[in-house]
Amino acid sequence: MTSPAEELRQRGLRLTNQRRYPEARRVLEQAAALSASPDVTARIAGTLAYVLGQMGEAAEGERLVRRALEEPALGAHAFGVVAGQLGSLLWNRGRLDEALEWFGRAIDTIPDDPVAVANLRMNRSVLLMQRGDLAGSAVDLEHAAAAYAAEGSDVEMAEAQHNLGYVSLLGGDLLRAMREMTAARPAIAHASPANAAIGDVDMAEVLRDAGLVTDAERLLQGAALVFGRARMPGARAEAELQLARSLLRHDTTRSGRTARSAARRFAAAGNRLGSARAEAIALRAGFAGGSIDRAGRQVVDPRRRPADADVDRVARALHRGGLRNDAVALRLSRELWRATHAVASGPLPRLPETASLEVRLLAQEVRAARAAARRRDAEARRHAAAGLDELADWRSSFGSLDMQTSLAMHGNGLILAGLGAAVRSGRPDAVFEWSERARHLSLQVVPLRPPPDAEAAADLAELRILRADLAGADWMADPRAIELSDRLRRRQWIATGTADVSERVDLAAFGGGLDEDTALLAYVFSPEGLSCLVVTRAGATLVDLPGWAAARADLAGLRSDLDVSASVRSGPMAEVVRRGLAARLARLSAALLDAPLARSGTTRVVLTVPGVLAGLPWGMLPGLAGRGFTLAGSASRWAGGRTMLQAAPTSAGFAAGPRVARGDEEVGAAASAWTSPRVLDGAHVTVDAVAALGGEVGVLHVAAHGRHAVDNPLFSGLELADGVLFGYDIDRMPRVPDVVVLSACEVGRSAVRWGEEAVGMTRAWLHAGARCVVAAPVVVADDDACELLGALHGGLSAGLSPATALAAAAGRTGILAPFQCHGDGF
Repeated sequence: MTSPAEELRQRGLRLTNQRRYPEARRVLEQAAALSASPDVTARIAGTLAYVLGQMGEAAEGERLVRRALEEPALGAHAFGVVAGQLGSLLWNRGRLDEALEWFGRAIDTIPDDPVAVANLRMNRSVLLMQRGDLAGSAVDLEHAAAAYAAEGSDVEMAEAQHNLGYVSLLGGDLLRAMREMTAARPAIAHASPANAAIGDVDMAEVLRDAGLVTDAERLLQGAALVFGRARMPGARAEAELQLARSLLRHDTTRSGRTARSAARRFAAAGNRLGSARAEAIALRAGFAGGSIDRAGRQVVDPRRRPADADVDRVARALHRGGLRNDAVALRLSRELWRATHAVASGPLPRLPETASLEVRLLAQEVRAARAAARRRDAEARRHAAAGLDELADWRSSFGSLDMQTSLAMHGNGLILAGLGAAVRSGRPDAVFEWSERARHLSLQVVPLRPPPDAEAAADLAELRILRADLAGADWMADPRAIELSDRLRRRQWIATGTADVSERVDLAAFGGGLDEDTALLAYVFSPEGLSCLVVTRAGATLVDLPGWAAARADLAGLRSDLDVSASVRSGPMAEVVRRGLAARLARLSAALLDAPLARSGTTRVVLTVPGVLAGLPWGMLPGLAGRGFTLAGSASRWAGGRTMLQAAPTSAGFAAGPRVARGDEEVGAAASAWTSPRVLDGAHVTVDAVAALGGEVGVLHVAAHGRHAVDNPLFSGLELADGVLFGYDIDRMPRVPDVVVLSACEVGRSAVRWGEEAVGMTRAWLHAGARCVVAAPVVVADDDACELLGALHGGLSAGLSPATALAAAAGRTGILAPFQCHGDGF
């Protein structure tokens, strides 16, 4: 018969597993008061100690456990269980060596209880992860998973699977980490909200390392709230620490504030090592924070930088605790600050054998900064290139557009270092190489088309319904929309593989492949400002753009001018608006195009542009009037496309979405240029029908209302009869057309990520395999779209390249509109 004390212990254990710590504490204290058995008393003490540790009273918990272990009548099995709980307490207090010893003693004491041993191995596996022993951690987790599977313990088995995903994260395999954690989450989340939050903190680390910091920070903020409500200060401190690490990339002020909060929580719980980890992030934020320089980088005030004594103290504490990566990252952050502020540097910290990718890239950035400070720009470029090559090798396993663009976060500092050194050298070949490194980094992977996915199709269909029901720009804030979008994105990250990796071309090969009437204008944004490399068959010249500062001010007001111009088409203000817009466009053209075009002397232009110029309607600039031009993702991608250039498309399909004022007229005029056009209209213009049509024709023209989703650009889309065709729908198409014409406001716009990266609806079509996309980055008047794009098809059907046909249509109609070619426009 079970004793009352044992019944209360088991109840307290259930409450503990549900993370209901205040209730568990009350029940366990009642059990302790009733217990007469040394074994039961010790087990109660062990569980209560864990609860106290989670509630910030670790010292009292440790005292309880040690007193229980000193009981002479304690049985071997109970000793092993409680010894393991002491190991957990010591580990949570940052005393890793002692914790490892007690875990080992516990496992050796109770080999005849596979579930108890599995629980101990689960705890030890996380400790081993912290110490960098990933192989040892994986062995523990695999043994634990097998034991749980044999016992039918679904939640515990899911937790082991989740932790195996975390081992993959630490080993750099983000896709496996996502796969394991995503598969494990339903069972873990079903156990309790706190369990779900613990899993979310780990998933947030995966997302952060993938560059998806917005998603990561949303998870971490939610987890911190859950831990606060559950009175779990240690877990809350860990969530805040991870949030601070993510914020370190883009908001150093908030990062430092959040890290200091985490440090205080860790210290209150007696976790000195956790406090040191958080303090290290706060110090790194101090080195990175400050004002913004002209290259968009944060510059710390030399008078407010962290004290060397604090850096050394925290780094020593991290090193003693076995966290060598954290210690080295902190010291490297100091050395990077010293190198960029002409302060005497110390020796470069020795990298541990298990150095993370972040630490290895940071070390190369420090070496590049030191070389630049000594005016050794060639050496600076070599160090920056070495780091980016390592990053490129790692990224080559990711086929998803979302991940390809986001992962550039890791190389942003190296890109800026290399670009600055290249521009300072004045050498066209060096500038071309670094322009291509910056542009081609997220384009090197040729994706493998994902297989049909019925679950993804169902999720997208439900999102379309939500989009219709939740009108407004904030529809993605709906909880169900968040759940569906997260699931879709993670499925795409995992499912989209790599078919090939394209190589960069060098300047000589690129220039030699140009014809006499084509030039490349490669705009380069670096710490030295904005410049343009002009490449023709005859050679290459680097052109400085001294009017950039004024042009940047004009860029800030351009979008509002274009919006007003598209809506005010008649009346007394129309001419005033037209003149104001024309003057602004003329100033931008003079600053950005006059000097480069004068050097090129050609009528066709390939443009590669940095993120700071994303969204500029180049076709409206007077300098490009009458010229065929295309916006290429990179010169290497454009050159590669020309070598595989296919015959001009001979078939075309058309679709007009609902409520487009002249949509049917536009489609009719455009289709009349083709011999046997395929036309969808009315209720037949569905997502599936348009996707099917796109797989059967060479040119797809869609006239529909479109909107750009800034926070999640692959949920930008086209409004069709049955809902929105999203960027993610394009991945579901087994085949895409060579040329896509998007007659919709804003779908040609991209969201800039990490300075050089952009992702959006246009990029989604190109990533999926379309050769050229004609789209507008801003609002377009219906009349202009109807007439200009109707005229465009006269040239396309005659075999002209899209860029040539678009320039000819603008010349024939006299319409100045923001439509432009992306990709291989000619």
